[in-house]
Amino acid sequence: MLGFKHNKKDNCIETSLTGKPLLTTPQLNKGTAFTLEERHDLKLVGKLPARIETLDEQVKRCYAQFKTYKGNLKRNLFLNDLHDTNQVLFYKMVSEHLAEMLPVIYTPIVGTAVKKFSEEFRRPRGIYLSYQEQDYIEEILNNRSNPEIDLIVVTDGEGVLGIGDQGVGGMDIPIAKLMVYSLCGGINPCRTLPILLDVGTNNEELLNDPLYLGWRHPRLTGKDYDNFILKFVRAVEKLFPHIFLHWEDFGRENARRNLERFQKEVCTFNDDMQGTGVVTLAAILAAVHTKGEKLNEQRVVVFGGGTAGTGIADQIVDAMVREGLSREKAYQQFWMLDRPGLLTSDMSDLTTFQKNYARTPKELEKWTLAHGNVVTLNDVVNNIQPTILIGCSAVPGAFTQEIISTMATHTERPIILPLSNPTERCEAVPQDILTWTQGKAMIATGSPFDNIDYQGVEVRIAQCNNAFVFPGIGLGLNAVKAKHLSGDALWAACNALSDHSPVMKNPMAPLLPALDEAKHIALKIAVAVAKQVIKENNHTVDVDDDLETYIQAQMWEPKYLPFKRVD
Repeated sequence: MLGFKHNKKDNCIETSLTGKPLLTTPQLNKGTAFTLEERHDLKLVGKLPARIETLDEQVKRCYAQFKTYKGNLKRNLFLNDLHDTNQVLFYKMVSEHLAEMLPVIYTPIVGTAVKKFSEEFRRPRGIYLSYQEQDYIEEILNNRSNPEIDLIVVTDGEGVLGIGDQGVGGMDIPIAKLMVYSLCGGINPCRTLPILLDVGTNNEELLNDPLYLGWRHPRLTGKDYDNFILKFVRAVEKLFPHIFLHWEDFGRENARRNLERFQKEVCTFNDDMQGTGVVTLAAILAAVHTKGEKLNEQRVVVFGGGTAGTGIADQIVDAMVREGLSREKAYQQFWMLDRPGLLTSDMSDLTTFQKNYARTPKELEKWTLAHGNVVTLNDVVNNIQPTILIGCSAVPGAFTQEIISTMATHTERPIILPLSNPTERCEAVPQDILTWTQGKAMIATGSPFDNIDYQGVEVRIAQCNNAFVFPGIGLGLNAVKAKHLSGDALWAACNALSDHSPVMKNPMAPLLPALDEAKHIALKIAVAVAKQVIKENNHTVDVDDDLETYIQAQMWEPKYLPFKRVD
């Protein structure tokens, strides 16, 4: 661990580091902003140009440098280099240009960076836990740079975005997620830890790539995998008893099993299932409210029955139950498709979490089908006339003009959510959807899209971005040191986001706020989540002050603190 500590009483950084080691520590480096006194005290005289700059002056220079890079991958690499050089400067600049830079450091460009991980590798960040080192997990975790940890984002790289098994390259995802936690949720980056669990890969291209940096071994399964995960969680519990553990981009089977296995023992969260579900449900609640309808009246088609698709469906089912439907009847409002087409109960290879959404073969007897053996998305739309269409398939162009036009024929304002990332995997582009529905569709996408012109009117397309949700959830849980994350706390987060939907005030406005409002939204979500945690008596820190004031005071801001040298 690095030798530094935040002295809260004096609001300064205490460190034993001096000279070059200090300049090469991104958590501490100020670069040209070190004061003259600090330069003498910390043995930096002569190691920096004479001029002493402010943070704002540094931001102007870095932004000018950023603009010289052509192509978002090069910009991503530049920003990550800055992140690994001067952490405060990175966060200050990105926070001032959030809408412009978030898509570069996070979705969708991070998916490209993941694929280029071994090729573009420069310096390590976070902790790599390989299965081969399973007997040294505690020792490895104690090799971390940041001494005190409140939040861990962990992945095994099996289910990255829409690009699947990326092995060790998946590490870029926890790093990016933690950037978003700090930018939008005010989580102190010096109290976070990204972790990659290297359990091999089944990606033959990676296994045959001489540059691949991960463990060259087929991906672990079964008891070996489960025991490794158990050892990891036990070590985390021991070293960080108040941790918030965020699971990210695990494969469809392991994602749900890991969450359900440990959610009663650790304050834990799966963003692919729960975060995606919450932000999507918030958009749907706003849309349904605007239409003057009830959620439990909706007919929902989910195209893509993996971790995200079923996670979204689960959140909607829970909301329908809250509106008075039985859980069994709520499941009957869904038609879910995956690789074999519409999921039906006679299929032998359904996952445990897909079975609740499987339709009976008998109900299909009255359907008109284009092809006898496989029930396609076209068949489902033609026969059930859905009001909501959700895409989590990573199949570009899957929402065809015929499908969208058919929906618009049977419902006045169809809710259409092509959520797949990255952009090239999107099921349909917003311009086409608006054109095919004569401007009636209510749209949110997974990837960011520029504003579009529809019949002379500029239309902003809502992005169903998890960055609206997980930073606030993490901030709220961390503020009161929650023991667990409940379904009611997720529901509180969902309502807090839905209440801030622009469409609530203007029926033609976007379903979700703009990204530059993400930090404001995170605070509101954090307060809602913390209130629910306290209501459940699930907290370990009592708050005597006004809750919003207390949480806002916990939020980290990118600014330089004075240094105090200690031996």
